[in-house]
Amino acid sequence: MKTKSLPSLPCLCASLRRATRALTQLYEEAMRPAGLRMTQFTILQALSLAGEVTQGELAHILAMDSTTLTRTLAIMERQAWVARHHGDDRREWRIQISHSGSAQLRRALPHWKRAQAVARKRLGGSRWHQLMTLSNEIVARS
Repeated sequence: MKTKSLPSLPCLCASLRRATRALTQLYEEAMRPAGLRMTQFTILQALSLAGEVTQGELAHILAMDSTTLTRTLAIMERQAWVARHHGDDRREWRIQISHSGSAQLRRALPHWKRAQAVARKRLGGSRWHQLMTLSNEIVARS
């Protein structure tokens, strides 16, 4: 039985979402031995880079909606991977990676690096760099 080729989708949003789902599957499979979902890894990585931030700032950094972020942070807080406390304004939550979260991130890095290497190899170095640049530009211009 012959496999049909995938049709090109005329919608940029649909094409990027399909590509994101395919990449997510690659990374999720790689991260499974580390016991992390890619959303959790991404949050730990962002907090490691950004330091302590408000939940709103973290949502902006990740271009995530508040509901999804709140749900994921609650799971991560139960795992003691993130620490959360009130800011100066009691309505504001400040979030940072915990010591346990930093350790989890370090344990997950080799798995993530393998997924990165596979994705880079599939795309080729030049297209990898172009896609990284383009994806960052899309977010910066949003």
